[in-house]
Amino acid sequence: MKLSVERIQEKTQTLHAEEPVASFPVLSGMQAEGECVFTGPVTYDINAAREYDHLRVTGRVSVPLTLTCSRCLADYATAVDSSFTIMYRRGTPEEVAAEEETELTEQDLISVTYSGDEIDLSHEIEEQVAMEVPLKPLCSENCKGLCPTCGVDHNQGTCDCSLTPVNFKFSALKDFKVNK
Repeated sequence: MKLSVERIQEKTQTLHAEEPVASFPVLSGMQAEGECVFTGPVTYDINAAREYDHLRVTGRVSVPLTLTCSRCLADYATAVDSSFTIMYRRGTPEEVAAEEETELTEQDLISVTYSGDEIDLSHEIEEQVAMEVPLKPLCSENCKGLCPTCGVDHNQGTCDCSLTPVNFKFSALKDFKVNK
């Protein structure tokens, strides 16, 4: 998704689009590695406006996906929905780094440089989705998980295994006897 810098004047430019997940390499890689399964296209709404010496791009990106719960291993459907704001400044990263050293503001933390007449937003869109996919997905906050002994899903039923916690710190000394 490329944004033409010339078209962005004082008036906000609004864009809405849907693209297949295959057009985003990072997301395709996540799906190929089994982290998640994207079940629909990436939908995004972008607003771009010129402000003084930079461009402010705000947007919202969403995509439906299926994840595997890290506690009970059940697949569940969910969606990623993320809002973002990015400030684009003309120049190269080297030119920005050569500027006088100052304390970073919130605006500096969301700034990106660009050069040329177009800004490619594909990387930022896939980055927003990738950051919202949880590292340890849970089907629900109160998921009980699997029994570590027999593998029964505690969300579906119970088992007869012992639920007393085992402290492995001193388990090697459990049968140790001192002879006097």
